[in-house]
Formats: sequence, structure tokens, C-alpha cells
Amino acid sequence: MTALVRRHRLVAFFVLTFVLSWWSWPFQAVDLAPVAHWSCGPLLAALIVAGIADGRAGYRDLGARLVRWRVGAGPWAFAIVVPLLVLAVAVALNVAVWGAPAPDLARIAWGDLALVAAVRLVNPLDGPMGEEPGFRGYALPWLQVRRTPLTAALVLGPIVALWHLPLVVTGQLAPVGLPVTVVITVVYVWLFDRARGSVLLTLVFHVLQGTVGYAVLGLTGADAARMDLLTGALWTVLAVGLALDPRMRGAAPDEATVTRLAARTA
Repeated sequence: MTALVRRHRLVAFFVLTFVLSWWSWPFQAVDLAPVAHWSCGPLLAALIVAGIADGRAGYRDLGARLVRWRVGAGPWAFAIVVPLLVLAVAVALNVAVWGAPAPDLARIAWGDLALVAAVRLVNPLDGPMGEEPGFRGYALPWLQVRRTPLTAALVLGPIVALWHLPLVVTGQLAPVGLPVTVVITVVYVWLFDRARGSVLLTLVFHVLQGTVGYAVLGLTGADAARMDLLTGALWTVLAVGLALDPRMRGAAPDEATVTRLAARTA
């Protein structure tokens, strides 16, 4: 079993991810389970496969990525500013072009939002902590051992989008979220590589991308639905720009791969 998993780490990881995340979907459909999708699936799959295939070395690699914070000011600025900037530009367009109500920023409970963001940063049952250690912390470094960052993003993106399917079927995610997930994976890969393979940076990015909900900004109904399209368009423009970065078509930085583990177990 160990040899089989070691030879097919990514297949084992993705199969386990879907099984551990989707197992309750059929039961939820007949009201026998509370949810159809478990965000912790990728995290659990990464821990299982890393443990079987590489033992302590696998856990050390994953753990180091989760706490890697000395990556320079640029990646930190990108992870913090860009998600909020995309949201701000989308809101401004919604207000200026389509006449959506302007958010009353003074009435927003910023302290409560900060608390929500802090909890999401460590809650394995929420998307950021449930997804990032698995998809970016485990799968992406292995994908980049023999692939360019752009190719790795184009492989990973559709898989991550498909993983979200139960959320679309149960109405928790707009259908446009699936193609946007494919697109934004290019942004995640670019950030991950520029941040020396830090999962902490993609985790922060993920938290800030989704913590400020449209309802908090006073946007509901058609105005909120339009925000999905506007943010999706903005992420697409950014992803195309980053895909043109020559570094996305070359070899990934050493710290963003698992070259040493791959060499040890080849």
C-alpha cells in the first residue's frame, strides 16, 4: 500500500479529497445529513497521503509551508491588498454603472469582521484552512515537480472547481463560481510561487477573498448576483495578466516544489 500510494500520490490525494468531502452529499439529498460538502476533505487527504507516502518528511514539508512567513513584503502586500482591492473595484463599478446602493462603511462592524477572519484562518471546517493545506500545500508542490506553474494551475483549477460542485447544486455557491475557481487558481499559483511555497500566504489571501460578504456591504438580490460576475471578470483579467509572466512558463522555484522528497523516493 505504501509503495502504491508513493507512486500515485496525486491520484490518491484527489480521490481521498473527493471521498472525504462528498461522502454526505447523497445522504443530504434525502435529508439524512446536515451538509453535502465538507471543506476539510483536502486537509485530511493531505495528512493521510503525506503520512503514508513520506512519513515525518512529508509532515515536515507541509508544516513548514503552513508557518512560512518570511517571504518578503511584496507577497504579503499582494495577499492582503489584492482580494480587498478586487472587491472594492467591483463594488465601485456596481454602484457607478448599475446604480447599486453605495455601502455605508461607517455602519459595518469591522471588529466583528476581523474576528470572523481570525476564526476562518484556523477553522478546518471552513474553506481556507480546509482547502489550502491540501490543494496548495500538498498537491501544487507535487504538480510543479515536472510541470510549469501555468500547467500546474491549469491541471489543478478544474479539479478544485469540480470539488465545489455540491455547493452549487445545493445553492450555496453561484454557478459562475466554478469557472471563476478555475481562473483564480492561476492567481493562487502565482502567489504561492512568489511566496517561496508558503501556504500561510495563500491562506491569508483566501480568508480575505471571502470574509466580507455582499450582504455586509448592503448588496442583496440582483446587486449581489452582479457582484459575482464583476469579481469574476476582475479575477479573470488579473489571472490572464499573471499567466503572461514568463516565470509562469518556466520551472517553479525550488521552495514551491517537493523536488527533494521526489528525489528521495524516486
